[in-house]
Amino acid sequence: MAAAVAPMLSLLVAALLFAVHAGVAAPDANQRESARHGGAADLLALIESPPLGLPAVPVPHGNPPTRAGIDLGRKLFFDRRLSFNRTLSCAMCHVPEQGFTQREVRTPVGIEGRFVKRNAPTLLNVAYRRSLFHDGRESTLENQVWAPLLRDNEMGNPSIGFVLQTLREAGDYRGLFEKAFADGLTAANVGRALASYQRGLLAADSAFDRWHYGGEEGALGEPARRGWKLFQRLGCIGCHAAGDSDAQFSDGNYYDTGIGFARSMGPARVPERIHLAPGVQVRPRVGFASPRFNDLGRYEATGQSADRWLYRVPTLRNVALTAPYMHDGSFPDLAAVVAYYDRGGVEHPGLDPRIRPLDLDEGERADLVAFLESLTGSGVDALVRDARSEPIGDTR
Repeated sequence: MAAAVAPMLSLLVAALLFAVHAGVAAPDANQRESARHGGAADLLALIESPPLGLPAVPVPHGNPPTRAGIDLGRKLFFDRRLSFNRTLSCAMCHVPEQGFTQREVRTPVGIEGRFVKRNAPTLLNVAYRRSLFHDGRESTLENQVWAPLLRDNEMGNPSIGFVLQTLREAGDYRGLFEKAFADGLTAANVGRALASYQRGLLAADSAFDRWHYGGEEGALGEPARRGWKLFQRLGCIGCHAAGDSDAQFSDGNYYDTGIGFARSMGPARVPERIHLAPGVQVRPRVGFASPRFNDLGRYEATGQSADRWLYRVPTLRNVALTAPYMHDGSFPDLAAVVAYYDRGGVEHPGLDPRIRPLDLDEGERADLVAFLESLTGSGVDALVRDARSEPIGDTR
């Protein structure tokens, strides 16, 4: 009996190692105890008056924000019944306590453990993005929500109609769509409700904002100030743009930074460490590499050969909360990101010419990280508490 069990345990361990995708730092300070106790926030007021450092929220004419719509969207966001087998919610890949992304794995695990090839982008300040997904294949939040609901490796629903029928049969939704929208439960209104909630996930008023835009001299430490100067001098601000009165720290465009090329064309490697759980890691003696896959970046959204290995520039706001980094989650922390750009990326035809060796010293690299850490918004905890004010919808 014992001889039969041992191979099964080995397979179980191998599956676990495979699932965690290797090398991601464990969650730390962003998983705060206060988040365990929910308390609804006024997300409508936040949309109408964004925090310091953010511009007015762009809202489509067909979906003005309302409290009923936001509340309905929050409920949908945490409802596991919206996946085909009723096990996954949107919030399980965009975890509130983890910067509305997922920190334990490089890329999320979909329905029935299926592989997802790209990192879950943060939803903080998603209202400002003019394109969505790493390859920009969607342009509105209202439409974007259906992609994960229907993809067979994410939430796995077979059709839009199946999702709508699930909601019709759920007694706790009775009257909620009618309260939020004149025409009640429709596919469009599922998208409108989820989009309304996500537009309220605004997080700024960071230490940097209070210093740079608010004139609060003592808000920002000296290392972060040096990092900001260095960030500008090195040209980082060319892609991670900041304006005179507000900043997204992204120009919304697409560039080849070498990560996509290296992932698709480079050799597979065995990770040095694998994190099994927060604070628990092992050094594998055999390889448990992630599956090899083809990811051509924006090319997959446009079909244009010039778009191979281009990915949308992510915002740097709240970036200290949203590890791992890059579209494939290949860097576990900000120090690793800075080190990658310091050595000039991965040279190949198509690499953005602005990426070059920087020859930074240890202090300069630390100053850049300090600056990035200063971009964490003051209202993140309130958004987490607001999220946890919503019961998780399940099969009961």
